[in-house]
Amino acid sequence: MGQEPRTLPPSPNWYCARCSDAVPGGLFGFAARTSIFLVRVGPGAGAIPGTPSFRVIGELVGHTERVSGFTFSLHPGQHNLCASSSDDGTVKIWDVETKTVVTEHALHQHTISALHWSPRVKDLIISGDEKGVVFCYWFNRNDSQYLFIEPRTIFCLTCSPHHEDLVAIGYKDGIVVIIDISKKGEVIHRLRGHDDEIHSIAWCPLPGEDCLSINQEENSEEPEIPNGKVIAQSPVTKGCYLATGSKDQTIRIWSCSRGRGVMILKLPFLKRRGGGIDPTVKERLWLTLHWPKDQPTQLVSSSFGGELLLWDLTQSWRRKYTLFSASSEGQNHSRIVFNLCPLQTEDDKQLLLSTSMDRDVKCWDMATLECCWTLPSLGGFAYSLAFSPVDTGCLAIGAGDGMIRVWNTISIKNSYDVKNFWQGVKSKVTALCWHPTKEGCLAFGTDDGKVGLYDTYSSKPPQISSTYHKKTVYSLAWGPPVPPMSLGEGDRPSLTLYSCGGEGTVLQHNPWKLSGEAFDINKLIRDTNSIRYKLPVHTEISWKADGKIIALGNEDGSIEILQVPNLKLICTIQQHHKLVNAISWHHEHGSQPELSYLMASGSNNAVIYVHNLKTVIESNPESPVTITEPYRTLSGHTAKITSLAWSPHHDGRLVSASYDGTAQVWDTLREEPLCNFRGHRGRLLCVVWSPLDPDCIYSGADDFCVYRWLTSMQEHSRPPQGKKSIELEKKRLSQPKPKLKKKKKPTSRAPIKQELYDGNEEDSMRESAGPVENGSVSDQEGEEEAQGPELPCGVASAVSREPVICPPVSVGFEQPKVTVNNKVTLLKKEPPKEKPEALLKKRKARSILPLITSLDHRSKEELHQDCLVLATAKHSKAELNEDVSAALEERIHLGLFTDRATLYRMIEVEGKGHLENGHPELFHQLMLWKGDLKGVLQSAAERGELTDNLVAMAPVAGYHVWLWAVEAFAKQLCFQEQYVKAASHLLSIHKVYEAVELLKSHHFYREAIAVAKARLRPEDPILKDLYLSWGAILEKDGHYAVAAKCYLGAGSAYDAAKVLAKKGDAASLKTAAELASVVGEDELSASLALRCAQELLLARNWVGAQEALQLHESLKGQRLVFCLLELLSKHLEERQLAEGKSSSSSYNAWSTDTEGPLVERITAVWKSAFSLDTPEQCQAAFQQLQNIKYPSVTNNTPSKQLLLHICHDLTLAVLSQQVASWDKSVEALLRAVVRSYDSGNFTIMQEVYSAFLPDGCDHLRDKLGDLQSPATPAFKSLEAFFIYGRLYEFWWALSRPCPESSVWGRTAHTGTSAEQSQQLDNASPEERDPQSSQPESSRPPEPDRRLTEGSEQMLNACKELFSEKHACLQNSQRTVAEVQETLAEMIRQHQKSQLCKSTVNGPDKDDPEQEAGQSGSSSQSPCKEEKNEPVSLPELTKRLTEANERIANFPENVKTWPFPDVLECCLVLLHIGSRWPTRVTQEMQQQAKELLQKYGNTQVYTRYCQTFCM
Repeated sequence: MGQEPRTLPPSPNWYCARCSDAVPGGLFGFAARTSIFLVRVGPGAGAIPGTPSFRVIGELVGHTERVSGFTFSLHPGQHNLCASSSDDGTVKIWDVETKTVVTEHALHQHTISALHWSPRVKDLIISGDEKGVVFCYWFNRNDSQYLFIEPRTIFCLTCSPHHEDLVAIGYKDGIVVIIDISKKGEVIHRLRGHDDEIHSIAWCPLPGEDCLSINQEENSEEPEIPNGKVIAQSPVTKGCYLATGSKDQTIRIWSCSRGRGVMILKLPFLKRRGGGIDPTVKERLWLTLHWPKDQPTQLVSSSFGGELLLWDLTQSWRRKYTLFSASSEGQNHSRIVFNLCPLQTEDDKQLLLSTSMDRDVKCWDMATLECCWTLPSLGGFAYSLAFSPVDTGCLAIGAGDGMIRVWNTISIKNSYDVKNFWQGVKSKVTALCWHPTKEGCLAFGTDDGKVGLYDTYSSKPPQISSTYHKKTVYSLAWGPPVPPMSLGEGDRPSLTLYSCGGEGTVLQHNPWKLSGEAFDINKLIRDTNSIRYKLPVHTEISWKADGKIIALGNEDGSIEILQVPNLKLICTIQQHHKLVNAISWHHEHGSQPELSYLMASGSNNAVIYVHNLKTVIESNPESPVTITEPYRTLSGHTAKITSLAWSPHHDGRLVSASYDGTAQVWDTLREEPLCNFRGHRGRLLCVVWSPLDPDCIYSGADDFCVYRWLTSMQEHSRPPQGKKSIELEKKRLSQPKPKLKKKKKPTSRAPIKQELYDGNEEDSMRESAGPVENGSVSDQEGEEEAQGPELPCGVASAVSREPVICPPVSVGFEQPKVTVNNKVTLLKKEPPKEKPEALLKKRKARSILPLITSLDHRSKEELHQDCLVLATAKHSKAELNEDVSAALEERIHLGLFTDRATLYRMIEVEGKGHLENGHPELFHQLMLWKGDLKGVLQSAAERGELTDNLVAMAPVAGYHVWLWAVEAFAKQLCFQEQYVKAASHLLSIHKVYEAVELLKSHHFYREAIAVAKARLRPEDPILKDLYLSWGAILEKDGHYAVAAKCYLGAGSAYDAAKVLAKKGDAASLKTAAELASVVGEDELSASLALRCAQELLLARNWVGAQEALQLHESLKGQRLVFCLLELLSKHLEERQLAEGKSSSSSYNAWSTDTEGPLVERITAVWKSAFSLDTPEQCQAAFQQLQNIKYPSVTNNTPSKQLLLHICHDLTLAVLSQQVASWDKSVEALLRAVVRSYDSGNFTIMQEVYSAFLPDGCDHLRDKLGDLQSPATPAFKSLEAFFIYGRLYEFWWALSRPCPESSVWGRTAHTGTSAEQSQQLDNASPEERDPQSSQPESSRPPEPDRRLTEGSEQMLNACKELFSEKHACLQNSQRTVAEVQETLAEMIRQHQKSQLCKSTVNGPDKDDPEQEAGQSGSSSQSPCKEEKNEPVSLPELTKRLTEANERIANFPENVKTWPFPDVLECCLVLLHIGSRWPTRVTQEMQQQAKELLQKYGNTQVYTRYCQTFCM
C-alpha cells in the first residue's frame, strides 16, 4: 500500500450538478464535506495485484464549508490543475500534485451552485450562483467578468467543447439558455420545454448535426419556441446538439442551429432489482447525463432507483436503452445517482465513475457496462470499530449516517469488500460488539438508546431489544449472565449482552429473548454490596477476557471492579477524576499470562492509567479495596481519551485515540510512547488493532473517515505538544462547524454531537442541500427576532404607531424618569406637544356599553322614533304587533328600558362586540352583571383568558367552581410559562404536592424546596427526592458546592463529600475530607485527605500537605512519609540536585534545621512534631504503611512520583530501625534502592546510600548478626548495589582529572538503566566516560591519595558482585526474554508471509517475506552463526524449557531480591583493567572473563565476549 494509509473516505456530497470529475491518465476527484478526495485509478494506482486498481491518494483541504462544485482542467499539460466552489463563497484553483491552492476568488455574494472549467480556454473557470449571477474568471491574468442573464436560480452550467464563448446554463424552473460570453452574456437560445429543475447539461462530443439521423422537418412532439428575435445563422449557432436532464423525468435533445428540441426521452419506471430501498419512501430523482466521447449516438443517464441507462439515439421514434450491469445482481447503485464522469486510464480503458446517495463511488467499464469496483464511504462520524473474534479480518464500523458496515479487510479480490446494514437502525450507530463465539452475531447501540442484534450472514432485519436507554448507548459488552437472568430453570444463554447508556444505567439483555425486559444491574450491585449511598452514573463497561470480572467506569472518574456471579464489589479505583470514556483489559494469550490482569483506562482528562489488578483479584478481599496508585501512567495526549485497544500481537502494547486528533501507540510496561498517527483531520473516536497484521491499526474520527495505517510508517513518536498541537487544531478547525440548534447543552460525552449531512437522510435535506439543521436554526432565530420588539410593547405596539409611547403601562410611573433624564431625553427625542393630550384621551376609561351609548347619540328624528317605539311597547295592553316587535329588535339599546329578556339580548350583543374588538375583560364584566359567573369562567378558561380578578370573584359562584377555576388558571399560567405564580395559586387551594411537582418539573428547585419545607412534614420522601434531583442537575452543571448542600439536605453525606471532591483541586478535596470526617465517613475522609495532600505535594506546598493529612488519624503513617520526603527534598535542594529543585516551596518550620545526619534529623522531627516516642507508636505507623503497595517503576516514571515511592520505603526502613527490626529495615532500604536503579535515576540511588548508609553496610551486617537470618539474601543484594555504585564512582573518578568524593551521585548515569546491559551494547569505554557537563560540586575536592588508598579496598569488595548463582539466574532470565521476543518476531513474520501469499506475492510484500524466511532470532544479531543459521521452532522451545527449568531450581531467596547485573560489573571492571592495568588484579580480571565466557552467550553480551575473551 506504500506510504499512504488505506482510507474509507467521507461520502461524496449530494444534490450537486458537478462535484466529481476525472482527467485522462487516471485521476479522479470528488467533493466530500469541505474537502476534495483524490483517487488514482488504473495501473499507476499501486494497488495490491489481484485487487481493483484504484487507491485513495490524498485530500485537498482548505474550504471551510461544504464543497458544491469540482472540475478538472482537461487541457494537456495542465491535468494537475482543478477548481472547486464552496458554500463559503470561494472558488479555489488547486495543484493536485502539491495539494495546495494556486489561487482563489470570492466574487460571488450568494451560494455558488454551478462550476465548470472551460474545455476550450486553458485558464477560464465559469461559476454560477443561486441568484442567477455568472462569473467568468481567467486565473492566469486574474481577470473576471460579471454576467447577469436571468433572475433565476442556476442549477448547472456546461461550457461548449466546440466553441470557447458558448455556455449552456440550466435553471431551477426548467429554463435552459445558451449564452455567448464574448457578447456580455447575450442569450443565443432560450430553450423551453422542461418544467422542473435542470440537473445536468451535456454537449454532443461531435460538432455539427450529422451524427444523429433525426428528421429535422418532423415535429418532435413540441412546437418551436423562438427567442423573440430572428437569429442569423452563424457558425456559432450552427451545428451542435445539447442534452439536458431534468427533475421532470425527461431527457431532451436540443438542436443549437434551430434553437428547439428534437428528441424527448422519458425515463422508464424500472422494476427494482435487489436494491435495498425502503418501499415507504417516495421515489426521488436526480437525472444526470454523460455523452460518451467516442459514441456520439449513445447517451448515459441516471434513473429513479440508481440504475444507469445507455440510450440509443439512432432511433428517435422509440425508446431504446440498455441497462448497465444487466447480468449481475446487486452491482447497481441502490439510490439515486448524482454525478457521472468519464475517465481514460493509462492503458486506454474507457471508464465511467458514478457517485450516489447510497454513499458508494462505482467505476464502470464502458466496453462491457459492468461494474469494475466500488469505493464505499461514510456519511457520518465513525463512532465505533470492532473486529470479529470469529470471522478473522471482518471489521464492523458504526457511523453517524445510520448504517453499519462490515468490511472484509482480508479479501483477496477487493480491498474494499464492504457490506452495508441499515434496516432497523434509523439513528447514529454509537457502539458495536461482536459475539465472542457465534459467527456473524453483531450487537449495536444507537444514539437514540436502541440496542439490537444483527446476523450479518442473513438479510433479515435485526432483533431490537424492547428496553431502550433514555440516552445514547455508550458501550456494549458480552459477558456471563448475572442474577436475575442467571437464575431460574431451563436453558439459559451462556453469554448475555450488557449495554451502558448516557443516562448512567447498565442493562443486561437476554439475546435469546430481546423482546423480554432487560435488567438494570444497579439493583443487583446495591443488594449484593448493601450500598446505602447513591450509585455513580456509569459511562463504560468492560469484561475481563475470562468473564469473571467486570469493570464499570463512572462519570465521576472512579472505576468499580465487580466479581461474578453476584457482582460483588472487590475494588474501587480512584484515579481519574473526570468522566471515564474507555476501559480495556489486556488479552490472555501473551507470553506472560499475568499481563491479563492489566486494565487500561482513559477519561476526559487526557492521561491514561494502567492498573495491575492481579493481587486484588486473587486475594478476593472481604471488603472493597480502594486503589489510588496506578501501575503505569501514560501521559502525552492533550485532550480527552475516547478509545483504547491492546495489541493482540504484543505484550503490553496499547493504542489510544484522543480528541487531540491523534492515535498513540504505547509500550505500557516501559511507559514509553512508540509512534503517533496524525492522518485524521478531526477528533478521534475509536481505534482498533488489526488481528492479523501486528503493524496495522484502524482508527475512526469525526472527520467521517476510517484510516488503516502502519505503526512502522509513522514519523512521530508522541502526540503533538505546544505549537504542533496548535497546528493540528488549525487543521481540525478547517472542518465544517456543526450548526447546533439552540437547545440545552448536552451533558453526555463524545457520541452526542450534531453532525453535518448526517442521519439516514431518508427524509432530510434536499432543497437546502446543506445540513438538516440549517433551516430550523434560521426559523428559530427569525421567531426570536420577531418576538423581540413585542416584549416591551405588548399588544399596544400593534395599535400605536409611535415607538416613543410604546409602553401601555401607567404613564404616571414613566414621567418621573422623563423628568430625571430631561437633559438628555428632551434634547434627543422631545415628543410633539399634542402627545400628552393624546395620552390623556387614551387614559379615559373605555365605555362598558359603547354600542347603546353610540345609538343614543344619533339624529333627533331617530331618538324621537325610539321614544315612540318604547312608549308603544310599554303601554300596549295587548300582544305587540309584528311591526313593534321588529322595531324593538332593531333598537336593542331600548332593552335598558324594557324587560329583562330584552336586556339580556342587549348585553349579549354588547358582549360579542367587546370580544370582536379584543376586550374580553369588558365582556367578563357584562356577564358578571348578568349574574352568569360560571359561564364567564368557563368561556374565559376555554379561551385562555382567565385573570386574577375573575378567579378572585369565583367564590361567588360556589366553592367547587372556585376550585375548578383556580386549577384552570394554574394550567393557563403554565402555558404562559408563569410556573411560580401557577404554583402559588395551587397552594391557595391546598394542592401542595401538585404545586411542588409543578415547580420541580420546570426546574424551579429552590422554590419547590422552600414550599415543600414550609408545608410538608420533615420526613416526607418528596423533600429528599427534591434535594437529590436538584443535586444531580447541579452536579452535572459543575455547581459542586451547591450540589453538596443538596445531598446534605437529603441526608446523603457520602455523596456530598464525593461531589465536593469532584473538582479535584486541593481546596475542594480538603473541604470534602473535612466534611466526610464530620459525618463519620472515615474511610472516604482518609482517601480524600490523602488525595488533597498529593495535590499540594505537586505544588510543593509541604505545610498544606501536612495540614490535610492531620485530618485523619489513620494517615499518621503518610504524614511520616511526607515529612521524610520534605526533609529529603530540602537535603537535595541544598546539594543543588535537580530532583530537589523547586521554584517555590512552602516548607514546614522543622525542615529548616540542617545540622547533623539526615536520619537523626528525621527521627528528631518525628518525635517533636508527630509525638512518635515509643516503639509501639512506631510499630503502629509501620503497620499502616506496610499495607500500601506501590507498583514497580520504569525509566519514564515522573521524578516526583518516584521520590514519593522511595520515601515510602525509606520511612518503613527508619521505622523498622526504631523498633530494632533490622531485617525489615534492610528489605525496605533495598526496595528504595531498587526503585531508583530500575528508574535509571542513579543520583537518587547514591543519595539514598550517602544519607541512610553513610558508612556502608557494615553496621547493618553487625545488627543482623546471624548469617542464617531471613534477611541475609536481601542484605547481600543491598551490599551488592552499594559496591556497584562505588564501582561506577571509581571508574568515573579515574576518567576525571580532579576526582570528587561524590562523583557518581553527581552524574547522570549515562550507561545503565533497567536494561543496563543493552545500553552498554552500544557504548565504548570512551563513550561511556562522563563529559564535563556536571555542575560544580558543593563539596571540596579530595586529594588523589585517598583514591589510591581506597581503590584496592573497593576493588576487593567487587568480588561480592561476581556471584555465580546470580550470573546464572540472570543469564537464564535473559535467555527466556530473548526466546520470547524471537518467538513473537517469528509469529509476526509468519503472519506477514501468509498475507503475502494471500495477495499472490505482491511486489510490496517481497521483502518482508524474505525476512520471514530468515531466522526468527533477529537478523540484526551481531553473531555470524545466528545470521547464517536460522533457529528452528523446536530448538527455541527447547531453549525456553531449559531456561525455565534452571530458573525454577534456584532458591526463592535468590529470585526474590534483585541483584546488579553481574556481567555488566564484569565489563566495567575489564574496562578499568584495560585502561589502568595496575588498578585491577589479574585474578579479578580472569574471574570476570570466565563469567563472561560462561554466561555471555545472549545477544546483549556476545560482542563483549568476543572483545575481552578472544
